[in-house]
Amino acid sequence: MSLGEFALIERFFAEGFARREDVAIGVGDDAAVVRVPAGSELVVAVDTIVSGVHFPEELAPEHVGYRALAVNLSDLAAMGAKPCWCTLALTLPRVDEGWLQDFTRGFRELAIGHGVALIGGDTTRGPLTLTVQILGLVPSGSAIRRSGAGAGDFIFVSGTPGDAAAGLGLIQGKNPKMQSEHDRYLRNRFLTPTPRVELGLALRGIASAAIDVSDGLHADLAKLMTASSTGAHVDLNQLPLSPALVDSQGVARARGLALGGGDDYELCFTVPADRLSAVRRAAAASECSITRIGVVEAETGLRCFDAGHLVTVDTTGYDHFAS
Repeated sequence: MSLGEFALIERFFAEGFARREDVAIGVGDDAAVVRVPAGSELVVAVDTIVSGVHFPEELAPEHVGYRALAVNLSDLAAMGAKPCWCTLALTLPRVDEGWLQDFTRGFRELAIGHGVALIGGDTTRGPLTLTVQILGLVPSGSAIRRSGAGAGDFIFVSGTPGDAAAGLGLIQGKNPKMQSEHDRYLRNRFLTPTPRVELGLALRGIASAAIDVSDGLHADLAKLMTASSTGAHVDLNQLPLSPALVDSQGVARARGLALGGGDDYELCFTVPADRLSAVRRAAAASECSITRIGVVEAETGLRCFDAGHLVTVDTTGYDHFAS
């Protein structure tokens, strides 16, 4: 006989997650209660991922669980927030205890790594869908927003964007090739992305604006520029491309994936010129590579240059409702 809803919650989600002293009431009541310290503000994000839309239907459950939380951690990283608590709404076509065991392991691994307590949620029956709400803290008035970039600020991106999109292509068989060390690296960049939480925390008081790269660098940078009522000059030759991406895709396609591919969960951010030394120290302290790829301009719009020549970039990023 399959588990009922409450037995499912008790078995897979009531124990084994990070414990925090600031959780007054957690899993098992009608709602959770947490204590927010004086002088702090609550930062809240929520994301839904759907089987066949955000991840291949055949993806291993431990990777589904990991990614469900990772995408939310990335949102808090972009705000410079410290993740603390989360809730999980899980819609399942049926109760598969083996699948749930593996899913929970992937989710729990990342939650424990970041000290995040699971404090509630919901389970129901239907197409495989996961909704995670994450809550974190920032000192009052210190959250990094998309709207703070100013003309003359430098534009940075963390890591090497484009890897995850290439990895997804390999997983889906769109780029058939013998599995090399580089291919394994790219696959893992999709399966287990690294939310840049430590970098986000280090950027508080340094970055003037930030956004996480989930829908593609070009599209997400455009959103940041729109929010800041500014424009951008991007040097395509400065895009940080991983050796694995170049080996797997070639330079031209690697550049296209770096601009238009999604699911990287890197941070794109702007920094005033007088804080360049500070941002280098912040990146080193968080053990995360960052690359300067352009400069913010007063004229609105995003302009990309290749060897000094203005070029047209044919990418709009991921949009759920695009025709």
